[in-house]
Amino acid sequence: MEQDQARARLTAGLNDAQMVAVTSTADPLVILAGAGSGKTRVLTHRIARRVLDDEIDPRRVLALTFTRKAAAEMRSRLGRLGMSHPVHAGTFHAVAYAQLRQRWQERGISPPELLDRKVGFVARLLGRSGVKGESSTIALDVTGEIEWAKARKVRAADYPAEAARAGRRPPIDADRIARAYADYEEAKTERRMVDFDDLLRLAARDLYADERYAAARRWTFRHLFVDEFQDVNPLQFDLLQAWRGDDGATDLCLVGDPNQAIYSWNGADAGYLVDATTWLPGAELVELTDNYRSSPQILGVANTVLASSIGPGRPGPRRLLLRPNRGDGPIPNVVEYPDEMAEARGIARRARDAHGPGDRWTDQAVLVRTNAQLTVIDEAFRAAGIPTRSRGGGRLLDQPEVKDALRTVRSDRGTLAERLSAIEDSLSGGALSDDRAANVAELVRLGAEYIGLDPQGDAGGFQAWLISTLRADDGASGNDAVDLLTFHAAKGLEWDIVHLAGMEDGLVPIHYAQTPEAQDEERRLLYVALTRAERVLNCSRAERRAFGTRSVKRRPSPFLETIDLAIDLLSEGRGPIDLSDAVAEQRHVMNSTAGSGPNRVDRSRNATTIDLSAEDRRVFDALKAWRLAQSRLADVPAFVIFNDATLTEVAKRRPHTRAALLSVPGIGAVKAERFGEQVLEIVRELA
Repeated sequence: MEQDQARARLTAGLNDAQMVAVTSTADPLVILAGAGSGKTRVLTHRIARRVLDDEIDPRRVLALTFTRKAAAEMRSRLGRLGMSHPVHAGTFHAVAYAQLRQRWQERGISPPELLDRKVGFVARLLGRSGVKGESSTIALDVTGEIEWAKARKVRAADYPAEAARAGRRPPIDADRIARAYADYEEAKTERRMVDFDDLLRLAARDLYADERYAAARRWTFRHLFVDEFQDVNPLQFDLLQAWRGDDGATDLCLVGDPNQAIYSWNGADAGYLVDATTWLPGAELVELTDNYRSSPQILGVANTVLASSIGPGRPGPRRLLLRPNRGDGPIPNVVEYPDEMAEARGIARRARDAHGPGDRWTDQAVLVRTNAQLTVIDEAFRAAGIPTRSRGGGRLLDQPEVKDALRTVRSDRGTLAERLSAIEDSLSGGALSDDRAANVAELVRLGAEYIGLDPQGDAGGFQAWLISTLRADDGASGNDAVDLLTFHAAKGLEWDIVHLAGMEDGLVPIHYAQTPEAQDEERRLLYVALTRAERVLNCSRAERRAFGTRSVKRRPSPFLETIDLAIDLLSEGRGPIDLSDAVAEQRHVMNSTAGSGPNRVDRSRNATTIDLSAEDRRVFDALKAWRLAQSRLADVPAFVIFNDATLTEVAKRRPHTRAALLSVPGIGAVKAERFGEQVLEIVRELA
């Protein structure tokens, strides 16, 4: 009776798919768990249920995660479920290191030194090989390339070819990185050192080399559970296979979401999860698609983005169409601003307007694609008196390339303005990666802002002003502050209100994502950002953005076409679940009616008004002014009334009847009923 009650507690409140995942006796088991579907709850309840039913011994369980925090959370949850013994939970590296240390002790081998600070080690090697004077970021980026190669099991000699095949953008010539990689491996061997990637390789090597040792190890951990399996890389996969054994006697349960695979740049390969039933013959597959985090409206937009394409003939990689389980919320919106400063101030105003009595600032977050975008947003929030907290180590003054630039600022060569100008000129040389160059350009922009405030200011005054302006919050968990972070850093987190800034081509997707695979990953990354929102989702973009002292015109993100269409359909009362098919149908109509001649509307880049004649432009401007008045009257973004593409088509076609108006892409019966007569009147007056 007591066991039945305990089992009932473990399965209480589970939906049908979760119940299958928790109670299944299948081995192996693969659980595809969509965003907000309760995957951690399912994984921990499955372990606890199997222990309760004496299917597994908790002392023989090994739960693998990708961060120490995730491992601690898993142990905590299992403890609260009343486990008789704690299970072993840790990262691949931590478990591998513990295994190796035990093995070395058993064999009387003195452990090698663990190289846990690679960058300085690599920097010294680069200096000896003639790569010097190029800032500390070169060593940092070369280290990143070595780590990618080792995660992908790429040897130094094969690095140039494999890096080119993968579309890598190394900071220096690939052959020089290959030499640095070879020197790095040789130097470690000479000094009897190992790095974290070596731990995985050596742990797997020991198991494959000694079958008796491997059998004993597999007996110790007979039940393997792996979380976030879409993030596994080839080196980790090899070790997992070594732990499991060729005979498959070791119990295996994998949990992951292919739609949240966003770390291929770091060596991860989601193919191991996507193809799990191929390399795990007989595995049972369970899909968790009920989302308990986001409103139907947010999920409608996120699902549609995931299923969309930003290139001809390339459908989106949708695997899990999420189903909402929350009540309705506001329709997501998109707002355009003249520049990034106006965007930052606008987001701060919206954040303040959404913060009512008793609300917490920590229920809101601003998400951006790159770290460099955060500084101007942080400035605007602090000017508005809104507390902020940076997550993910993205503070501008902590970046090595910014520290290098500040050393130049503090030199005695010329005035502050001349030093900043020299720094900006150096960016055109390509010595820094794009993300690092953007950070330095942001420092230059801040320098121009400081000189504008104090034309006689010097380097010391600038640095003091920087520290004051960008005073860093310590990020303590008890602080009530709006979170500022990148899309990548937001993975695994959630907020009631999310502001997505910088929805521009070149940022979303990032401009160096040129291959179909890279663009698909950018789509998944946007999907991750969208699904962080629980109730309110605000998207924005700037028409111009500063890069150093230059102001550059920006084009809308190509993903905004899909988002705009989804928002239009939601505004017309279309159900969120069927948005993907409806948006695809709407796009087909637009493409077929737009034609292929000189007057074709370039929907793929939202370039909606570049081909308007003077007469067309007059109608378009009048319609845009009317739309602005309507949006202010209804207190909704202008896109909710009509998007620019629809107004462009109206201006070019100049319909005079309701039937003609309904033939315009983007105008359905609901909008024609609500706004049709006003639009027709504007067209008639100007025709």
